[in-house]
Amino acid sequence: MYDLFIGNKNYSSWSLRPWVLLRELGIFFRERLVPFAGLDNFDAFRAFSPTGKVPCLVDGPTTVWDSLAITEYIGERHAGVWPAEAAARAWARSAAAEMHSGYVALRNTCTMNCGIRVQLPPIPAPLARELARLEELWAEGIAEFGGPYLAGARFGAVDAFFAPVAFRIQSYEPPLNAGARRYAAQLLALPSMQDWYAAALAEIWRDPAHEEEARAVGPWTADLRASS
Repeated sequence: MYDLFIGNKNYSSWSLRPWVLLRELGIFFRERLVPFAGLDNFDAFRAFSPTGKVPCLVDGPTTVWDSLAITEYIGERHAGVWPAEAAARAWARSAAAEMHSGYVALRNTCTMNCGIRVQLPPIPAPLARELARLEELWAEGIAEFGGPYLAGARFGAVDAFFAPVAFRIQSYEPPLNAGARRYAAQLLALPSMQDWYAAALAEIWRDPAHEEEARAVGPWTADLRASS
């Protein structure tokens, strides 16, 4: 049986990826949520993760860390993680890897915080380029493989890797074209994403580092999270 260790649902974009993938594919796992605790994160997370980071998957004697490695591990054991057709599978892996290693301006400017709404300042050039690339990539996948998901008719790993972006779009409302907004809304409407969001709003933990990152972006127009 899989044990998936994750951080706070309000903040942890990396944790969301394998979590939503397992949920959408109907693969059973036990959720092990360990809240962020500021400077103590590393020691607390080292109890289950070699890097002191989340997510981390434990499958009996086997420990798999990093969201991309977890996805590949699951993909070796379960159908539907990656497309069966070779061209779609190659594209999906490339797009997921692009998200995994890129979009630095988007990550830094629009840090994941599901429960807030933020007024963005004027969009800097690096973020504008990444948003344009996001529009291009999403449109390419849907057009090439028929949609409604990025690599075809079914939700898969590549969609899971962009699931945190959908929450960022909801929180910060960056300027995006209608196609990109439509795809993000489709992800947000998934039952698993709705469950994650409800749990994120219910959390009463606040991690100062994550809160400061979000405060630095721009004025908050709403904080929908439960109060402590």
